[in-house]
Amino acid sequence: MLTAMPTVLIIDDNAAVGVALEVLFSLHDIAALHAASPAEGLAVLEQRGASIDLVLQDMNFTADTTSGEEGVALFRAIRRLHPDLPVILLTAWTHLDAAVDLIKAGAADYLAKPWDDQRLIATVQNLLELGQANRTLQQLRQGELRQRRELDRYDLRGMVFQDAATERVVSLACQVARADVPVLIAGPNGAGKERIAEIIQANSAVRDGPFVVLNCGALPSELIEAELFGAEAGAYTGASKAREGKFEAADGGTLFLDEIGNLPLAGQMKLLRVLETGRFERLGSNRERQVKVRVVSATNADLQAMIRQGSFREDLFYRLNVIELRLPPLAERPADILPLARHFLGADKRLQPAAEAALLAHGWPGNVRELKNVMARASLLAGGDSIKAADLGLPAAPASQISGTMTSASAAASEAEPGREDIVAALGRAGGVVAQAAAELGLSRQALYRRLERLGIARS
Repeated sequence: MLTAMPTVLIIDDNAAVGVALEVLFSLHDIAALHAASPAEGLAVLEQRGASIDLVLQDMNFTADTTSGEEGVALFRAIRRLHPDLPVILLTAWTHLDAAVDLIKAGAADYLAKPWDDQRLIATVQNLLELGQANRTLQQLRQGELRQRRELDRYDLRGMVFQDAATERVVSLACQVARADVPVLIAGPNGAGKERIAEIIQANSAVRDGPFVVLNCGALPSELIEAELFGAEAGAYTGASKAREGKFEAADGGTLFLDEIGNLPLAGQMKLLRVLETGRFERLGSNRERQVKVRVVSATNADLQAMIRQGSFREDLFYRLNVIELRLPPLAERPADILPLARHFLGADKRLQPAAEAALLAHGWPGNVRELKNVMARASLLAGGDSIKAADLGLPAAPASQISGTMTSASAAASEAEPGREDIVAALGRAGGVVAQAAAELGLSRQALYRRLERLGIARS
């Protein structure tokens, strides 16, 4: 639905036509302005172009003139002023060739006098709704472009992304990077949490310091404390010499603790103390050590549920969770899939349309890590520089699912264009409104007009 009353500019030398159209539009909550000549219409567009949503113009203005040349000149002048403004051509002298030429040039539709009120209103409303949707989409895209340009001033560590959901996480990571507070990154395994942590480090006040990583899920619980805090010789079996822990190694920089939910309770208590005081002791030592470390942690676990079960300290959770970033799984960031796939392939190989469709149809339970492995395997198995769907080794998806994820270009290439019966039926369902029929058939208005001309189909 339109949020404000739209405005149509009527350019017609017949005053009766102007009055009739103004009344018709007013009955459908559409404001109308009337200009009696091309010069007057162009002057209105100069003054109020931003508030005009659609132009309805006559094709002939001089008495006894039926060539339509005046209308063609007016249409071209409007196009120069406002390239995206929809224009409907209205004339008592219908010439199909002229209509097709102007439709190819960008006219929205072509109606004959006397017009059918129902068809005219349906056409106008359809174009107004489409224009509003396009403006909203354009505003969203402009906002995304502005946000992306703002991100260009940050060090994104080469992260490849296209999806708005990923962009929001990256943007927030850049914003909080300068704040000296702990950050918790939540998300499934393989989604790219470590890359978000790298972005935080690269844009922080300690970007020149070390970036140290510890995967708490990759070590036995009895060794995690020694890895975090270090150990003196003889502190545990096999500790033949003193060793430095990750906190000492990360002093003056960032410590990234992945899978923080795997940290045992004893280690959690010591980690909480370090976060609060910056002090700790190595295992087997009574000497306190002081460090200055920015802690970024990540988890794929439900820490709130672990708190209820008693396996994760609530006070540590709130200490780590000063800022929380949630990175969605790859399946919820579909616009990232193909850019990442092309990045992993490299510039010397390309994806066939069927391979792109298969990638988009897959559920990616292993997220970005799985996608990287799939592309590495496909690159090795492909016979040449073109990656086919079979090279990916993905489970076969239903044909309907693959066709639903085909890009518009590949879908257009793989499907036969609509025939006479399809076009006639679509026009009938749309009440003759070409824009609606074209949308149903998956064609542009210009493409549908070309088919009408080629197949000899009358619009009525």
